[in-house]
Amino acid sequence: MTKYDSAHKIVYHPYVTEKTMMEMEEENKLEFICAIKANKHQIAEAVEELFDVDVEKVNTRIDEKGKRAVVKFTDEHSAEEIGMRIGVF
Repeated sequence: MTKYDSAHKIVYHPYVTEKTMMEMEEENKLEFICAIKANKHQIAEAVEELFDVDVEKVNTRIDEKGKRAVVKFTDEHSAEEIGMRIGVF
């Protein structure tokens, strides 16, 4: 198994709502559904590997949809540009 495969086993897909779209525009953040057992460091590494970006911070919470991770990117990377690359809009 390559590192790329394991990154996809940690970060499943983006989670898009009106609130997450506002966070993307105003706070340079994207939200993802992730593996329940993944920790913040693993999620940050997976996002960095998958999208070739630098992650500043990761916040997580668990709800009925699974583990959700709010990922804040460094100023060098735009969440809107990343969102366009992965098909959020």
